[in-house]
Amino acid sequence: MKESTTLMHKPVETSGQPPQAQAPRLPLSRFKVIDLTLARAGPSCVRTLADWGADVIRVEPPPATGESNEIMGKRDGSDFQNLHRNKRAITLNLKTDEGREVLMRLAEKADVIIENMRPGVTRRLGVDYESARKRNPKIIYGSISGFGQYGPYTARPSIDQIAQGMTGIMSVTGLPGQGPVRVGVAVTDIMAGAFLAQGVLIALLDREVSGEGRWVQTSLLESGITLLDFQATRWLMDKKVAPQEGNNHPTNTPMGLYPTADSFLNLAATSNKNFQKLCKIIDREKMATDPRFATSALRGRNKQALNEMIAGALRAKTSREWFELLVEAGLPCGPVYSINDVFADPQVQELRIARSVAHPRLGAIDLVAQPCEMTGFDRAIRTATPDLGEHNDEILESLGYKQDEIEKLKAAGIT
Repeated sequence: MKESTTLMHKPVETSGQPPQAQAPRLPLSRFKVIDLTLARAGPSCVRTLADWGADVIRVEPPPATGESNEIMGKRDGSDFQNLHRNKRAITLNLKTDEGREVLMRLAEKADVIIENMRPGVTRRLGVDYESARKRNPKIIYGSISGFGQYGPYTARPSIDQIAQGMTGIMSVTGLPGQGPVRVGVAVTDIMAGAFLAQGVLIALLDREVSGEGRWVQTSLLESGITLLDFQATRWLMDKKVAPQEGNNHPTNTPMGLYPTADSFLNLAATSNKNFQKLCKIIDREKMATDPRFATSALRGRNKQALNEMIAGALRAKTSREWFELLVEAGLPCGPVYSINDVFADPQVQELRIARSVAHPRLGAIDLVAQPCEMTGFDRAIRTATPDLGEHNDEILESLGYKQDEIEKLKAAGIT
């Protein structure tokens, strides 16, 4: 689906209203952000700030260092393009005094620095929070790590799958008795990025009152535990260890995935009213009067028997046939899509979360926009991911470097 990046989609009461002109500003356009991130968690945070208008300068090692970020694949690959749009880019060798000085000059004019290096690395490089604060006391410095900035595991490396295992996420994912299962997306990476973006924005709001900079920190470990939500508090308050429940909801019944004549259908009918409706629609009205299923608590205790009866009834029709009947009755239900089906769905297309941006080599490419809409502002993707060091001269000139100084930095492998 190709969309013009110059059009604005404004949430409205009725569908079908044509897009309006590009808004003259974006909510975060007054903020400057320095991006020192790697991999996925940090870039996910910065992407939120960039998409909503912050002037983001991404700092990467110059070619002369021999370092490159291969975790996301090639620069023109879909993942890298989706993570680093709406930014400017500069190359700096932060292992040199000259490179660090350029970064600190950037920090003097910046509002935010985001990094997700292993704890201790920024300090060794001399680009940590304390170093940045000396040059700019109002700086908001955001850090993501695997396990936190303090504690016995601080120096350990971590990735999303390690965090999924250590937070208990893998223990509650999958079919009963199957053994630990990884969630199919990088949940702790993505949520650590979202939580850090939230923390940074809170710190920026506080700065308007206090005038003080802050060091905002989160970790994959904390983000994963937060994602457990009621599963975590079931242990903390009730001392109950949540088991694997497969495609069934851990506490509400019936709610889950059920086979039909041709595929599967997700549905929920947990209230007494909705359970009565479901029994009538699937022609199992005796279930509605069965004493085993008389209340929500009883349905939970007799989950297996109830789910088997529902599954047997649903095999009589196709998913589409059941879907139409259940939707008409006002019951929550939905199909199970493959990813190509997702973007073909008319509701997804109407929401326009897939947006196109012009890339100088790749042409028009479709990426995933921000999940929030805001009246008066567009969430269009304005610019494609920049090439390595694409804005070196532009950024250095803005810091007061003369052209001959810029050439010297380049020749010395600093930029």
